Amino acid sequence: MPSNRLLPRLATGPLAEAMQDSPVVLIHGPRQSGKSTLAMEYGARRGYRSLTFDDAGVLNLAQSDPAGFVADLPDRVILDEVQRVPGLFLSLKMAVDRDRSPGRFLLTGSSNVLLLPTLSDSLAGRMAIVRLHPLAQCELARSRPVFLPRLLAGRFPMESANRQGAKLAERIVQGGFPALLPLPTPARRARWHRDYVETLVQRDVRSMARIASLDALPRLLELVAGQTARTLNVSDLSGPFGLSRPTIRDYVTLLERLFLVEELPAWHTNRISRLVKGPKLHIADTGLGCALLGLSADALWADRDALGQMLETFVYQELRRQASGLDERITFSHFRHRDGAEVDIVLEYGAGRVSGVEVKASSTVRASDFNGLKVLREACGKRFTCGVVAYDGELTVGFGDGMFAVPIQRLWI
Repeated sequence: MPSNRLLPRLATGPLAEAMQDSPVVLIHGPRQSGKSTLAMEYGARRGYRSLTFDDAGVLNLAQSDPAGFVADLPDRVILDEVQRVPGLFLSLKMAVDRDRSPGRFLLTGSSNVLLLPTLSDSLAGRMAIVRLHPLAQCELARSRPVFLPRLLAGRFPMESANRQGAKLAERIVQGGFPALLPLPTPARRARWHRDYVETLVQRDVRSMARIASLDALPRLLELVAGQTARTLNVSDLSGPFGLSRPTIRDYVTLLERLFLVEELPAWHTNRISRLVKGPKLHIADTGLGCALLGLSADALWADRDALGQMLETFVYQELRRQASGLDERITFSHFRHRDGAEVDIVLEYGAGRVSGVEVKASSTVRASDFNGLKVLREACGKRFTCGVVAYDGELTVGFGDGMFAVPIQRLWI
């Protein structure tokens, strides 16, 4: 397995640009995604001092006197796990208002401040945010990804690739957390994932919210993993716990704040009235999801229903991770018509242009696999760029009118 230290990160370019433009830059993403490593590598070459709020002494000092703590900071500083000191944001705002020099504060956080208005609003216009995901397949392969640029341009050359077969299940089960790279066996990686969830619940959740039923969160996350790539149904999620629907909805939001779950909103347009408006739920990393469900690579490969769901999440997460390294802002959604037409992943970018990606675990593609993409194209009109069926085959093939069948391996090479 590759060494984590040598792997390039897609977020390196956006981080360097943000540090040139903004006085405060936040790298946020799930724990163990490589935020501290990325920040340290950037800061080591530029004379940044580093402080972490995982250190009890530093944490106590910042909590007891946030204004004094910020006033005593050096000109360039990295503050690690800043979500543990929410009272610090106002003091940072005051310091920035006195000196708006770019690149003063480099923060890392394992909680999504965009879901905490009181924190994000205090630094509005003063803080740039860089999202760091677990490792993308293209980062693991040390390859320059070309799938998204081709999708946005609407052109895919005819070329061959290797069918993944059972290796695809191995990629899905491994996931993308850098800490897994040195672990030599699937059993040890599965154990790491389970310990990871337990640590988050016992440490981060306790510090973020008062939860009466802490033991419900790992079980809820396991239930979400089993329903990944499906439309969110709070009633189904609340059933096994004897908790109210609003409580379960709050718990799902808490899991989102920890970057463990993502909601993929429904794409909509005024041109079609019969669209399903509910979001889909995706587990944030397929390795984590498979570990929670006790799915080995062999078991996943044998369970075609589970494989289809996890593969859709795998492709969605790969595209999300690759998009974080592009200058072009891309928003993601899904498309589903009440008559049954659907597209797994819809991408919208520049001037409202739209592309769609449908995910298939099979090694062959039929014309009918493009039905949902054709409905999406009719809804978008001239804004539609192209549609792709990503499948586990060997050849990129055009199906006419901006439609392509593209091997899944082409997502990362």
